[in-house]
Amino acid sequence: MKIAGATDDRTPDGRVLVVDDDPIVRRSLMDFLRQEGLSATGAGGAAEALEALDAAAASGRAVDLVLTDVAMPGRDGRELLREVSRRHPATAVVMLTAYGTIEAAVDALRLGAVDFLTKPVLDDELRLAVERGLRHRMLLAENEQLHRQLESRDGLDGLIGQDPAMLRVHELVRAVAPAKTTVLMSGESGTGKSLVARAIHRLSPRSSGPFVELSCGSIPETLLESELFGHVKGAFTGAHTDKIGRFQAAKGGTLFLDEINSASPGMQLKLLRVLQEKRFEAVGSTETIEADARVVLATNQSLEKLIAEGLFREDLYYRINVVKIELPSLRERPGDIPVLAKKFLEHSCAEAGKMITGFDSECLRALGGYRFPGNVRELENIIERAVVLTQNQTLTVADLPAAVAGGASSTAASPVASVSGPWSPAPLSELLREPERAIILRALEANDWNRQQTADDLAINRTTLYKKMRQLGIDAERLAG
Repeated sequence: MKIAGATDDRTPDGRVLVVDDDPIVRRSLMDFLRQEGLSATGAGGAAEALEALDAAAASGRAVDLVLTDVAMPGRDGRELLREVSRRHPATAVVMLTAYGTIEAAVDALRLGAVDFLTKPVLDDELRLAVERGLRHRMLLAENEQLHRQLESRDGLDGLIGQDPAMLRVHELVRAVAPAKTTVLMSGESGTGKSLVARAIHRLSPRSSGPFVELSCGSIPETLLESELFGHVKGAFTGAHTDKIGRFQAAKGGTLFLDEINSASPGMQLKLLRVLQEKRFEAVGSTETIEADARVVLATNQSLEKLIAEGLFREDLYYRINVVKIELPSLRERPGDIPVLAKKFLEHSCAEAGKMITGFDSECLRALGGYRFPGNVRELENIIERAVVLTQNQTLTVADLPAAVAGGASSTAASPVASVSGPWSPAPLSELLREPERAIILRALEANDWNRQQTADDLAINRTTLYKKMRQLGIDAERLAG
């Protein structure tokens, strides 16, 4: 009889790690599992097991099931179970012991074990326990896959954040995506305008068509027209062959034009025509081409100010400013920093093949206190740098660049200290943010993170406290741990 879910010996489907300090028992269990069509490896203790689990996960072939003894020298099976549950939550664990009691079984199941068996183990009992563990692992994988599919179907999986300003962006994206109207985005560099454009495309009826992106600021003025509209052979020096432009390449899909504020007045006039008439000519050609692309544009400067300075056409502005989406800077939504940092940590660990469990409280405090002039893109780069350079399993403030690490001390500064020193103009709401954050942190720590008592001390209700904590990037669960 083969275990359900296992195939033949040549192509084992279930990967099992047997952990027992007795080599005879370990070998016996491995032989049994292999006879059942599974791939079985062994480890003599918890430390060796965790190394094997980390290595397997980094290689993309994570262990499906851990079969471990409870009583082992050093770290016992219960400690191993805790670490597996924390570091490899998708891996099922079955516990074995020679001293089985009801209390021990309940404790193991409470810690996350799938089953608890008493030695000597009967073959049928072991077979059923392993089968149950593999089925549990399969259900977790299916749930995760379904979750990813639902996120992808929603189209907003790349737009992370629960700040009210980001939730408003989500609402606008969902509302405008099905329409054909032109969308204009504004916001500082690094706020995620490209991600928003891609989300609009994914949620639109044109999602099966191409998504074409062009940063107008990265193309020399002399080449921008050719990039947008294409050219024919001989149109100018160096035009050795015909070339289609981005408008034509985006036919049936979406064209995203970033940094539209950098387009010259002449180019602005050509864009106005193609947006109004839905047609254009390639450089050096008299043949008119129909434009069939939904256009999304973005600017990192105030177009209203450029219009006042005579640098941007007012008629083009009114043509593209049909639906405007304003992306907040990262410093305007500090409560999203821990969520974004966690997402970037997971991605960077996968890229680097490392196992890093998270951030310590000082590291999160430093990130929360930094202003991020480069916005989300800068945060992503900071996390990637930390993952590459660290030798720790938890990122600390020492893994951050010096400019960011200073945020750990600045967030703990007193309100008086925050208003001392040279004057630097800034909105009052930003100037008050750090003192308010420091006060709330001090009150929370004084009350051992009891939110109700903290709210009472500050003479505010608990709902207001939670909102303040989220807005100011105070993650109670992480910092308390």
